[in-house]
Amino acid sequence: MDILEKIVIDKRKEVALRKELIPISQLEQSVLFEKQIVSLANNLRNSKSGIIAEHKRRSPSKSVINNSLNVQDVASGYENAGVCGMSVLTDGKYFGGSLDDLLTARASCNLPLLRKEFIIDEYQILEAKAYGADVILLIAAILSKGEIKQFSEFAKSLNLDVLLEVHNEEELHKSVMPSLDMLGVNNRNLKTFKVSLETSKSLSHSIPDDFVKVSESGISNFEAIKELQPYGFQGFLIGENFMKTDNPGESATQFIKELEL
Repeated sequence: MDILEKIVIDKRKEVALRKELIPISQLEQSVLFEKQIVSLANNLRNSKSGIIAEHKRRSPSKSVINNSLNVQDVASGYENAGVCGMSVLTDGKYFGGSLDDLLTARASCNLPLLRKEFIIDEYQILEAKAYGADVILLIAAILSKGEIKQFSEFAKSLNLDVLLEVHNEEELHKSVMPSLDMLGVNNRNLKTFKVSLETSKSLSHSIPDDFVKVSESGISNFEAIKELQPYGFQGFLIGENFMKTDNPGESATQFIKELEL
């Protein structure tokens, strides 16, 4: 069983428990539920850098990345750096994140916030909205075509942006539909954890131009972005690169300065 399958099994149990603890009506009464969203897709279309910077404490492939930073400092640091959006990992067991991280980030910046999560139920989309997210992530590898349609349309009904992540041609073909805003290519092979930018390059031609193209994983220097831009990529998700430093905001500032030289 690969790591993604393990995560999904645990996620189903976790979501079932959360549904029992917090009814949907309570989520819908959240102060943030009525908040106007900030569109990440629009930000990426109008940006030179296209950086989506991540808050990530640990990951199954790298174990601990950084446990010592608080989300507030990271979020305000990223905003000052001029990134396009912030991705917040909310999975606890494998990534050390939580919905409280999303709430703290929301209170600390005005950036579009992506809830980075393994979404397998509409309930998690309501949670994303209630905790201040502007964007949700859907992962094609764990969803059927019907689920991608159901979840993306539900997210759009809540005015959320939708980023769909694919790893290969097969996932891409089942996923292209009008209820998505952004198509992300994950350069990490989830079975081997190897990373290659060639994945983004080879899939770029199959992504219709109406979607904002986002490249994810393995982007550790500005040369990688320069390499991917000619393939039509406007968004670049950077997780570990900033988080493994003592000051992710400062690290993002330097990165964007170098990129814009």
